[in-house]
Amino acid sequence: MSSRRSVVLVCALGLAVIGAYAWHANRAPQTAKPVAAGLAAPALPAQSGPVAVEVAQVRTVSLANDVSAVGTLVSNESVVLRPEVSGRILAIRFQDGQAVKRGAVLIEFDAAVQRAELQQARAGLSLAESNFTRSEDLFARKFVSQSGLDTARSQLEVARAAVALAQARYERMQIRAPFDGVLGIRNVSPGDFVKDGEALVNLEDIATLKVDFRLPELYLGRIRPGQALEVSSDVVAGETFTARVEAIDPLVDASGRAVLLRASLDNAARKLRPGVFARVRLILEERPSVLVVPEESLVPAPGGVQLVYQVADGKALRTEVRTGMRRGGVVEVVSGLEADALVVTAGQLKLRDGAPVSVVLPAAVAAGRPG
Repeated sequence: MSSRRSVVLVCALGLAVIGAYAWHANRAPQTAKPVAAGLAAPALPAQSGPVAVEVAQVRTVSLANDVSAVGTLVSNESVVLRPEVSGRILAIRFQDGQAVKRGAVLIEFDAAVQRAELQQARAGLSLAESNFTRSEDLFARKFVSQSGLDTARSQLEVARAAVALAQARYERMQIRAPFDGVLGIRNVSPGDFVKDGEALVNLEDIATLKVDFRLPELYLGRIRPGQALEVSSDVVAGETFTARVEAIDPLVDASGRAVLLRASLDNAARKLRPGVFARVRLILEERPSVLVVPEESLVPAPGGVQLVYQVADGKALRTEVRTGMRRGGVVEVVSGLEADALVVTAGQLKLRDGAPVSVVLPAAVAAGRPG
């Protein structure tokens, strides 16, 4: 028992000594290690020479204020041909998709009855003309009274009206093209009996197309008939068509707060078709002298500020600019630069205001080699 108590006492004394040492070590002041002689804090590498940059010249170009929209192509004239009377189709005088002229007979109905009525009316007219001629002769010789002559004249007018009526009924048995155009795909065949008003075939005038599109109401004060616009479509990729605004709807759509415009487009080559989706660029104003720089020359800064580095006397000068429209990879410069000035388009990340620069070719900039 005595030896066990001695071991416990020794362990307790050891723990106490270790705890005292640790408490003393933690309270000791921390001192910085001295910097060895001849050593210094690392420094950023110094600029070894001019910074290689690529530049572009500030250009003066003609630029247009415009607005873009989407629209739909519509036929200049479009109609679905329908008969005015019921009847049986005798003959079809066209091929599907054929171009026809105004007045061409397209469909003929069986008109035997109407033809007979017309012949009967013409015979009655011939008799009425003979009676009137005879009455005039007798009236001149005082053998017929004025009343008899008036009766003959009235019968003549009735006969003429009967011929006109029979002629109209006969002509209604033929479907003619109301304008020059291209026919669609017919829905009937010879021998079919069709009712009045039944759709037979569509006729489209596509030599000229209309472009219907909408713009927000805020453009009302800037649009007018006669303005030019450019039309493009995926149907003819890479090609642009010129059109003119023909009409502006006086009623603004209350639900969408948009105004409907219609333009006219020459389609003599028939590259476009009605119903096609179109992209529209309406030119609101042409500006002949606008300063522009490449988009890649702009360096955004905090607060929405746009900067460029202007090259003058071999140095890069940081210049704040105010920009306008963007079009085709260039940006309008409203203020901050003059025409023909040089701006940095590649290598801006390595520049600071007043840094010496060396203008190089694009390949040299990519490789980091000065010119």
